[in-house]
Amino acid sequence: MPVSKIIFSLSVIFCLSVSFPVDAQTTTSSETLAKQILADKKIDSVFLKAKDLISKGFTAGSGYGEIWIRDFNTFINASLDVGSPEEVKQKLLLFFKFQGDDGNIVDGLIQKSKASAGYKYRYSALDTNWAAHKNTVETDQETSLIQAVKKYIDKTNDYAFLNEKVGDATVLERMIKALAYLDKDRMVKEYGLIKGATTIDWGDVQPETGWGVAINDKTKWAVDIYDNAMLLIAMNDLMSLLDKNDARKKKLEQNAVTLKHNIRKYLWNEKTKKYIPHIYLDGSPFPKDFDEQQILYTGGTTCAILAGIHTEEEIREINNQFLKAAASEPKATIGITVHPPYPTSVFPNMAAYTYQNAGDWTWFGGRMIQALIQNGFYKEAYDEMVPMLDRILQYNGFYEWWDVKTGKPKGSGEFRGEAGVLYDAINMIKKWTKQNR
Repeated sequence: MPVSKIIFSLSVIFCLSVSFPVDAQTTTSSETLAKQILADKKIDSVFLKAKDLISKGFTAGSGYGEIWIRDFNTFINASLDVGSPEEVKQKLLLFFKFQGDDGNIVDGLIQKSKASAGYKYRYSALDTNWAAHKNTVETDQETSLIQAVKKYIDKTNDYAFLNEKVGDATVLERMIKALAYLDKDRMVKEYGLIKGATTIDWGDVQPETGWGVAINDKTKWAVDIYDNAMLLIAMNDLMSLLDKNDARKKKLEQNAVTLKHNIRKYLWNEKTKKYIPHIYLDGSPFPKDFDEQQILYTGGTTCAILAGIHTEEEIREINNQFLKAAASEPKATIGITVHPPYPTSVFPNMAAYTYQNAGDWTWFGGRMIQALIQNGFYKEAYDEMVPMLDRILQYNGFYEWWDVKTGKPKGSGEFRGEAGVLYDAINMIKKWTKQNR
């Protein structure tokens, strides 16, 4: 055999001998993790509990009489698995029936006979049995409904739903009208980003005392990551539903690219690897000596990852920041809303460590688990989900939020948003385990 062929043969053997053990080690590691996850009975227990709860209705929780679109969007997958797709479809249609003439979408729907919570209710000739209301400080109702429709069609393959008439317009036309409302009413041309009132991260309560969910004379308009990440997800979802030859698809693609660019340009702090809380448009509601830039916003950041804005390296750094924030409190998970909290003195409408002001919400922590799985962080996803599962089993239920000092449940019981995001996360990680066991 010529010397050149001998050298080539030896090279091939050498390459195979050094590369194969590395691949085997990676496979073994994945297999070990997959077996550990499959053997964890807590996952199965919480999954079954989530199915049971979501099979019983569409309201956000035992403390709410309404169907909220921002909540429904996060448990619609489970609703379709355990209930009637036709009933889910009718609930989605209800939100379109109450759409404003300018395209805006309401927050909550409640049977008219139960409409007594103090909101400014809206009524529709398209369904006289229901009343609706809108928390005007937020800018996520339109985007939540579009995302929910995408999930419905992905599950049912019911593309005919897009052409179903609601009044004088189809569902698809109404979704496009909802985005047009955001562009006209909430878009800040200077930044190419949408605005909302000043709230805590994804929250819907303003700092000043009083009825904090409605725009008023104290409102300070601002741009934040949550609203804009939700918009980017909705735009991507709507694009996927449009025919490739639809001219509106190309326009949406251009707008989505621009939006992603503007998010990174104006809201992402490359140096600290975190999002700034707000860009204020007409002054801040907080005193000048309060440094808001120190606060970590976890919910909006999670939505940004789900929107496809971040690299693997950035996601790792973000997750480490979440873990550090959780470790700084006795009983927190990565679902802690913000850290540190806003001092009660600057946010009198919500005391520190309560509700959206550094309460622990699996409703968003579970979405971070989904984001980790989507981006290949399987071990991190499992490890960080376990404490969420533990407390659900300890207190035998799903709750709106958790106290980071005591670990005790707070707010509404039977909170379907928490059940829904964990249901989806468990489905995702189970799918991975089946591929790697």
